Parts: sequence; C-alpha cells; structure tokens
Amino acid sequence: MIDTHAHIYLEQFKEDIDDVITRAKELGMEKVYLPNIDRTSIDNMLSLEERYPDFCVATMGLHPCSVKADFEKELYLVEDWLGKRYFAAIGEIGTDLYWDKTFIDQQIEAFKIQTQWAKDYKIPIIIHCRESLDMTIDLVEELRDESLKGVFHCFNGTVEQARRIEELDFFIGLGGVSTFKNSGMNEVIPEITMNNVVLETDSPYLAPVPHRGKRNEPAYTQLVAQKIADYRETSLENIISETTANAKRLFQLT
Repeated sequence: MIDTHAHIYLEQFKEDIDDVITRAKELGMEKVYLPNIDRTSIDNMLSLEERYPDFCVATMGLHPCSVKADFEKELYLVEDWLGKRYFAAIGEIGTDLYWDKTFIDQQIEAFKIQTQWAKDYKIPIIIHCRESLDMTIDLVEELRDESLKGVFHCFNGTVEQARRIEELDFFIGLGGVSTFKNSGMNEVIPEITMNNVVLETDSPYLAPVPHRGKRNEPAYTQLVAQKIADYRETSLENIISETTANAKRLFQLT
C-alpha cells in the first residue's frame, strides 16, 4: 500500500513516530507521502524524510488555510525550496471555504502560481478543496494542459464530481471519510472507476471507523482499502493492487 497523504511529522506523532512507521510497514506500507503546510512545517517534514528516506517522501507547497494577506512571502519560501532539491509534488495546495472565506481570492492566486510551478517542474499537485470542490474543479479545468497532473485529496463528493475529475485524468484520494456512515460514499464509490483512485489517511486527521475521532495513522490505510473493497464487492487484495499501481503512476514511480 501507499499512503498518498499523511502529516506524520506533526506534534501528534512526536512521542511515537518510530512505532507508527513500524506498524505501517508491518501491514505492507511501501511509502508515505508528506504534504507540506507552510513555513512552520518544513523543518520537521524534511527531518522525518531524512530519517526514513526510502519510506517518507516530502512534497512542497502552501496549504490554503495558511494563505493570508502576505501569502507572497510564504510562496517565496516555497519557490526557494523547489529550486534547491527535488520534491515529489507541489502540495498541499488549493482552496478552503470551511474555516474562513476572507482570503479566498488570495487562495486562488496562490493555487494558480503553484500550479504553474508544478507544470514547470513536471510534478503533480496535491489539491485541498474543503467545501470548495466544484470551484476547484473549475480552476483545474481552466489551468489544465497536458503537463498538469494531480490528486483531489480527501474526496467526499458526488458521482458527477468524480466523473469531472476522471475526465481531467486527475486522481481521487479516498481516506477515512469513506468509512463514515453519513458520508454517502457507500453510494459513490461503487459508481466510480478505480483507474484514478489512490489511498490516503490525512494523518493525524479523519481516522477511519472504528478509530473515528482518534488520531489517524498510515497503518489505518488498510481499513480504508477494506471498506472500498466491501462497497465494490471485491477483494482487499484487488483494491490494494489497483490503488498502489495508481499511486505509482501519480508520483511517476517506476
């Protein structure tokens, strides 16, 4: 399995990160991708990648919830890091209308700038779109060209929205929300094609059932995969095989 989205460099894992990674590896986890948040998360993220270079993979970007009036200063730092070394993706970037709508124009501008960097460096984007999925799909449709690839992280939308993402040849990240009874994903997941689905946890957030409300971790990726298998009436092995192949395609792994 590959966890395409986990923030296991955060404070919630300070005391037991080695155990967290051991548990994930014991369940067959190959890699965990670490989306950046802002300037405050870079050092811890890169330190964790350095400790586990064959397992943890850093990406670089500015999270929309960290976009404020002075977002250009944060983007200068992102741009500087992109010029220093290789990153697997630009992320996480996007829009968020859940917490605060004050800086939505700045979020859109930051998204456009970072999307262009992804095109320049020929790497995918990891998209955050909480309460803003249609708007963000519209943005990607506007910005897309042959070089732009990426994943809509934490998908909890409709079949129609999934179809729009599939038409863009973008990926759909399924995580803990897929296991929630009130999410409606039990009706959506059987209707979407698996060619563009990848697994994620968004650790430490959005832990799947039966751990809902507790700290999430990459080992719980298997619970998400099992729920998808149940919805689609197939085997866990099939879901793991398909989503792992998709993740490798997303991140251009051989």
